[in-house]
Amino acid sequence: MTDAVRTPHPGLASSPFLAAARGEVPSHTPVWYMRQAGRSLPEYLKVREGVGMLESCMDADLVTEITLQPVRRYGVDAAIFFSDIVLPLKAVGVDLDIKPGVGPVVASPVRTLADVEAIPDLTPEHVPYITRAVGQLVAELGATPLIGFAGAPFTVASYLVEGGPSKEHAKTKAMMFGAPDVWDALMRKIAGIAAAYLAIQVRAGASAVQLFDSWAGALTPADYRASVMPHSQRVLAAAGELGVPRIHFGVGTTNLLGLMGEAGADVVGVDWRTPLEHAIPLVGDRAVQGNLDPTLVFAPTEVMTARAAEVLEAGRHAKGHVFNLGHGVIPATDPGQLTALTEFVQGWSADAR
Repeated sequence: MTDAVRTPHPGLASSPFLAAARGEVPSHTPVWYMRQAGRSLPEYLKVREGVGMLESCMDADLVTEITLQPVRRYGVDAAIFFSDIVLPLKAVGVDLDIKPGVGPVVASPVRTLADVEAIPDLTPEHVPYITRAVGQLVAELGATPLIGFAGAPFTVASYLVEGGPSKEHAKTKAMMFGAPDVWDALMRKIAGIAAAYLAIQVRAGASAVQLFDSWAGALTPADYRASVMPHSQRVLAAAGELGVPRIHFGVGTTNLLGLMGEAGADVVGVDWRTPLEHAIPLVGDRAVQGNLDPTLVFAPTEVMTARAAEVLEAGRHAKGHVFNLGHGVIPATDPGQLTALTEFVQGWSADAR
């Protein structure tokens, strides 16, 4: 595979999302939603009938269709590539599955250096369906940017060490504190896989990337800085060399926002627990993304939009602002509410400016 990055669509030069992510002034505050492609859409449920999660992520045509569905329905300012953070591990041969109602489950959790060394590095040959799907998507999306993504090293490591989802991350922290050589090797391995995965997406045409660190909020700032941040930095630095904006998002990371920005983000995602006006001074000279509480879409429309207006107003004081929810779309969300929210955000921004 060539190292050349696909020539971008000329219409991307006027993308509000890319402008905001770069700290430029967009024509309106851009909006997209984490998990916009997925369980809240009836058209998604229809095409996924009888198809397993990882199986669907390895079908380029299905990935293309699912990624496009919310763009068609909502008119959002960016598409997010439909996949899962453990997909690269599955692709290189890790024995895992995504069990409905549970999440990723690893058959043989990582415990030793030998376990780490048994995990192959990711190459484009492992994921030809990703290259194909991204190529198909950018051809369909035209002037709408595609966001590629990967799981951050700490979150992916926690699945590998715990064997599945965990609330306490006790085994993960036990390795981090008690077997630092194994921990460092594992984090380096995952960082290399994540960087390669993002590069494959960008070279195929993705216009931006997001690094998801879903479980980083379980860490203290000192532990994050010492044992996690250097590995996320590697991933984000590699993505930066490809010339695309980088979003860094974590859940429950109020105490880590400054460090997550320092790790190499152009845009720091803020979950709903932290008011945007409090987050903006913490992230430095960077754009922010977020951060409406995902449950507000279940409130009356006028309540939802009033709270969205507060987020939008706060975002005007940032270097750049990408409107989003403070976490992913909840499966029971009424798509009509997201349509109304999208129209409100895009209209409000135009009026406010």
